[in-house]
Amino acid sequence: MIPTRPFRFLINRQHGTPGIVVLPDGAFRRAKAEIASWPGYAPTPLVDLPDAAAAARVGAVRYKDEGGRFGLGSFKALGGAYAVMRLLQGELARRGVANAATAAELMDGTYKEATRAITVCCATDGNHGRSVAWGAQRFGAGCVIFVHEHVSQGRRDAIAKWGAEIRVVPGNYDDAVREAQKQADANTWFVVSDTSYAGYTEVPRDVMQGYRVMADEAADQLGQAPTHVFVQGGVGGVAAAVSTQMRARFGSGVKIVVAEPEKAACLLASAEAGQPTTIGGELDTLMAGLACGEPSLLAWQELERGAYAFMAVPDESAVDCMKALAARTPPVVAGESAVAGLAALLLAAQEPFARAALGLEEASRILLFGTEGATDPQVYARLVGHVPSSD
Repeated sequence: MIPTRPFRFLINRQHGTPGIVVLPDGAFRRAKAEIASWPGYAPTPLVDLPDAAAAARVGAVRYKDEGGRFGLGSFKALGGAYAVMRLLQGELARRGVANAATAAELMDGTYKEATRAITVCCATDGNHGRSVAWGAQRFGAGCVIFVHEHVSQGRRDAIAKWGAEIRVVPGNYDDAVREAQKQADANTWFVVSDTSYAGYTEVPRDVMQGYRVMADEAADQLGQAPTHVFVQGGVGGVAAAVSTQMRARFGSGVKIVVAEPEKAACLLASAEAGQPTTIGGELDTLMAGLACGEPSLLAWQELERGAYAFMAVPDESAVDCMKALAARTPPVVAGESAVAGLAALLLAAQEPFARAALGLEEASRILLFGTEGATDPQVYARLVGHVPSSD
């Protein structure tokens, strides 16, 4: 299905060791009930990929297509907006405005005078910022989004559409994270980040609980437990949320394989070092949503024991996968950050050592998360050769 290319691969020697509970189930149930009540909520489709299964010589490959999530183009819609809502509820209670404001009250403007005085901000490669901006507009807060200089204009425009102010930061994603925190401290804004660090964990925990909704939907749609899940890395938030929910639904037997770009593989580097490890440089992968050099603290606390293996795949394989999905009938429109998991599966399945180490067999059942659609149509067209189409 795609050409063989070099990749990096590591079995996690800490897999299965006891650890702390990062995402409590009670908080997830609240997040699921809340998000499912929002206007426009619907489970995203789980698509069979028989060509990928044949190429990988496995029993089945299923692809959770997040391109239609709340009209925002990615799974991130589940996390950032939910965290904005939770933050506003907490801040209104702290200020004595409302002890238990509901999402419906926030959406209909019941407390609009108070929420207008609250500004949320974050750093983003594109998708998380879009979710935070959408959530801020939906629930009535101000919003400032920090993007690094390499974020495409199309992604900047898609965030600004939801009323956010866009500020461009020199450097990479991690530089934007630091600038967002600096400006929040200076202006009494509230950071709604999808990455966590020492002293900042509660908001990212809400973001990750939102992400679990995607994995929970997939579990419902599958019926039978997958043997393997290949999921994108980035700072690790979505991979940790998926790992947590697969264990909650199916036990500890599902093998979680975390896939990252070879030019931004901070989770693989952390696994090699046995501790959270930051990688520097330009992080110039075309998988823009995964161009992260510093793991999320909470995510690492889950993945250091929950991930079975880590892989770093080349950008060229991501483009191969985008083209292969676009050529299907019907086509699957996958953005460049959606396909690291598919690339990792197909590359590992062709390489005898990785195939054996992962236990990929003819009866294996693979779950993939297609975490975004064509979030920048111009970039998609340049990489795939034509504009996005779902016909």
